[in-house]
Amino acid sequence: MNADAIIIGAGACGLMCAVQAGYLGKKVIVLEKNEKPGAKILISGGGRCNYTNQFASAEQFISANPHFIKSAFTQWTVDDTISFFETYGITGKEKTLGQLFPDNKNAKDVVEVFTSICEDFGQEIRCNADVKDIEILPEGFKVSYEKNGKTVILTAEKLVITTGGLPIPKMGATDFALRFARKHNLKIIETAPALVPLTITGKDEEWFAQLSGNSVFCEVNNDEISFEENILFTHWGLSGPAILQISSFWRRGETINLNLLPHQNIVSLLDEERKNNGKTLLSTLLNRFYTKKFTDALGKFLPLSKPVAALTKAEIDLIEQTIHHFKVKPAGDKGYDKAEVMRGGIDTNEISSKTLECKKIPNLFFGGECLDVTGWLGGYNFQWAWASGFVIAQNL
Repeated sequence: MNADAIIIGAGACGLMCAVQAGYLGKKVIVLEKNEKPGAKILISGGGRCNYTNQFASAEQFISANPHFIKSAFTQWTVDDTISFFETYGITGKEKTLGQLFPDNKNAKDVVEVFTSICEDFGQEIRCNADVKDIEILPEGFKVSYEKNGKTVILTAEKLVITTGGLPIPKMGATDFALRFARKHNLKIIETAPALVPLTITGKDEEWFAQLSGNSVFCEVNNDEISFEENILFTHWGLSGPAILQISSFWRRGETINLNLLPHQNIVSLLDEERKNNGKTLLSTLLNRFYTKKFTDALGKFLPLSKPVAALTKAEIDLIEQTIHHFKVKPAGDKGYDKAEVMRGGIDTNEISSKTLECKKIPNLFFGGECLDVTGWLGGYNFQWAWASGFVIAQNL
């Protein structure tokens, strides 16, 4: 045997697993298809890396079994993540809504923490290693990979698959874990892009495109859930934090609702303005809350040039509907190229929640994004990656 375990995938989960195994005196070899470890860590948060969220709990995750991650989150908490990184010189600074970013450091420093600890423990990270075959042996696993045109064979008693999901193929994302799972008759929950911009086509396309670059603070909701953050108009539709959040809960054909003024009541504002200065134009009132470009665009629906005192009840109703209940029916999403994560994955019923070991194949473990566990935007998916990596290491 070449090691206690072979880990396929040097992303957040695989790296944490290698490090935690090192603390326990276990020898692992990590195989990574890319030239460098931590490819997705390096681009996260625009290279700044939103590495956890202070409020992370099972509540912010989508899964066919929402209770599955509770055990891992008990074994490795947000406080554990914070103190782990602090030990290695990375302190968290909250940006918004509990999102922690490294203070005066960046994503490169986060990856460096793992690579330097691996070096200290003698854990090998072999990059440019393209795994071609996995054979299940009576006493463990035989893994064949290609590197620089040569085939290398490794054996280990335990195998860990942390190859992530389908988003961002240009970063080396593949369906490796899903293919392996299907081959061995493990159930897959249907996958789709999540935390992804939404596209608008047809008659409304031009209206959205003209607002490209405009950002508006909104409450975005559907029948299931509501998020309050900025939305960003783009030349192909909608993006921004609130849209990325709702996208994980949106299905093709559904409508989403935008409240364009979540902390005010437009009817009350109109009443007040009518008492104070009825000559104020509707456009002037709206310009207090939006860019001129956005107000002008609302002119497609609203009587902007009318003084507030002259508005009819029907017009006031229309204004209220437009401002607080703006309906959008996206045509689709921007796909895995632009998605931050994947929804769905290997069915968690195939996996032990306490150890993350595969129930049908002993000594095989899955962690991170390849499982049917999808977090909200804002550091939640990293917290799941760290926790699942830690849990697997305890059982190697």
